[in-house]
Amino acid sequence: MKDKVSITAGGGFVAAKFTLIKIAYRNIWRNMRRTVLCIVAVGIAVFFAIFMQSMMDGMVQSIEDVVQVFDTGHVSVVSAEYEAEKEYFPVQYPVANGRSAEELASLIETSVPGVKAAMPRITAYATLQDSTVKHALLWGLDIEKELTVNTFNLSKRSSGLVEGRFPNAEGNECIIGAGMAKKAGLKIGDRIPLKTVSAQFSDKIWSPVIVGLFNFDYRKYDEEAILVSFERLQRLLVLGEGSQQLFVYADDERQSGAIAAELRAMLGKNDVIREWRDNYFVAIMQQSMILYVIIYLVFQIVASFLIVNTVVMVIHERIKEIGMMGSLGMTRREIVAVFFFEAIFLSIIGSLAGCVAGGVSTLIGSFFPFDFNAMTGGGLKDYPMTGTIFLVFSPAVILQGFLFGVIIASICTLIPSLKSAFVEPVEALRN
Repeated sequence: MKDKVSITAGGGFVAAKFTLIKIAYRNIWRNMRRTVLCIVAVGIAVFFAIFMQSMMDGMVQSIEDVVQVFDTGHVSVVSAEYEAEKEYFPVQYPVANGRSAEELASLIETSVPGVKAAMPRITAYATLQDSTVKHALLWGLDIEKELTVNTFNLSKRSSGLVEGRFPNAEGNECIIGAGMAKKAGLKIGDRIPLKTVSAQFSDKIWSPVIVGLFNFDYRKYDEEAILVSFERLQRLLVLGEGSQQLFVYADDERQSGAIAAELRAMLGKNDVIREWRDNYFVAIMQQSMILYVIIYLVFQIVASFLIVNTVVMVIHERIKEIGMMGSLGMTRREIVAVFFFEAIFLSIIGSLAGCVAGGVSTLIGSFFPFDFNAMTGGGLKDYPMTGTIFLVFSPAVILQGFLFGVIIASICTLIPSLKSAFVEPVEALRN
């Protein structure tokens, strides 16, 4: 190679590199079929990397939202006795030894920093009479206050009321899920004869009038819950002024740990205070993320092989071109540099295309959710997840996908181009 003259001879380093970059840029447009193939390969890999990460984030967000709205709030407060038997929803163990729920909620809202609202709730089992649906959950809420904090239909971001109205605090009224109404053949204006057990272990017979139907897009509640006013259920179950549960919502969910610590200091050891992160399903999802990350990495590896195979094929198709470059005096280092700069150009264009496609699709998916029930055959009744999943639009994920495409495509160019550059020009021109 001593008889060859490098294109860098007689020129500055920057000017030489600029010349190689210019050659590389011109090369990518000499064969449009080859260029388009490489750009498409990179773009597809980047698109699916962004899309899959967005869907995984959407599934996690769906579970967290359901848990916070329906199961725990940001921080939940129950008595220690209730916690020990919580699968039965016992009503005979009120929060804070039966202190006034209204006064306790007001105290928390005014004295604990970061609290947006503190709301009492009651959940109790009920047996339905004269109905094809035999069991239900009586769900007592301070409806007016709840609606200032929560949107119960997380898919439509609404109150979830689809027909009629919410029950009044003083009336013998309720609303039921559209799923229950369909199963039991009920409609607005019908009564639901039911029996439940009070805090005094006495049977309570009640026959509320249905004044509305809801659809929370959460099968467990749509098919099982009877929503009534907190005050009415509180009296029916003989809880006095107390409450079975207290849900606390923070201005920022990240403040839940500090709020929980404040409540423990305020209420003492007779009550159990838990953050939403302590929920069983949230913990399981966090542990399962290891599996999801493995699946994601496998997909990334497959996508990387797609890019690698495409780039390797492109380089080996150009073995004669490499021989021509060598015979014209380019050093091996310069040949590798040209291919490397070409790969950078192609990977940037392909990654940008994949990012645009991935960004647009995830942005659309963040407003128009997927029907997850259709994807799973409707088998999510006992799992805290809505029937539809929003994709999570994240600039960080898009940037991550862009860097993935550029780095993988650029790196995987080096090995085949180094190998090809060491082929003697005469041999390369013969092939």
